[in-house]
Amino acid sequence: MTAQEKLQQWIDESGSIVFFGGAGVSTESGIPDFRSVDGLYHQQYDYPPETILSHSFFERNPEEFFRFYRAKMLCLDAKPNPAHRVLAELERLGKLKAVITQNIDGLHQAAGSRNVLELHGTVHRNRCVRCGRQYPVEYVRDSEGVPRCECGGVVKPEVVLYEEALDQEVLALSVDAIHRADMLIVGGTSLAVYPAAGLIDYYHGNRLVLINKTRTPYDDQANLVIQQPIGQVLGALRL
Repeated sequence: MTAQEKLQQWIDESGSIVFFGGAGVSTESGIPDFRSVDGLYHQQYDYPPETILSHSFFERNPEEFFRFYRAKMLCLDAKPNPAHRVLAELERLGKLKAVITQNIDGLHQAAGSRNVLELHGTVHRNRCVRCGRQYPVEYVRDSEGVPRCECGGVVKPEVVLYEEALDQEVLALSVDAIHRADMLIVGGTSLAVYPAAGLIDYYHGNRLVLINKTRTPYDDQANLVIQQPIGQVLGALRL
């Protein structure tokens, strides 16, 4: 039995699947993984992405933060790929109970997924740091310099920056979903970012599937490892 056939069999037999995904799910929709620092960043920015996307940098240099954010983090023309669509269909069929994502692009919801736990927030929610008024992503995209509320406060994206804590409610819901799952599919993530990667430790079943183009630190613990693009693997499933 091939790995793809085993994956198909386990999905057919499982009734409480949870999917945990990372940047690799979105790169197949054309959204770049900003950790892959290329020459473009060095040409245009004086700091590495991890520095720019930190809370202290946001406070210290909001103009440069938003210049990078608009150019690299707002990919509003991106469309869901086969991975997003298959996951949404699995939820509609009652098999998939939750999508836990490290991505901030909203593509799972765009594909039709409803129970999406966004560990790192989303570009689609933006809030004034002074009065709390909410703004759509287009307001941030179309503004110049530092986007400001009518009250004068900075409109900050509701994304989790470096140095900021994850939302504890989202984290608790993610832990509970994984703990209850009879099958955990992890895809498009190198499992190198904590505390998110540590969520796998809450899974106690025997159907841990890792789908990623490269090895991860958890490969030896997995029951099935598939080193292929996540969209290709999920897109080949028969639902």
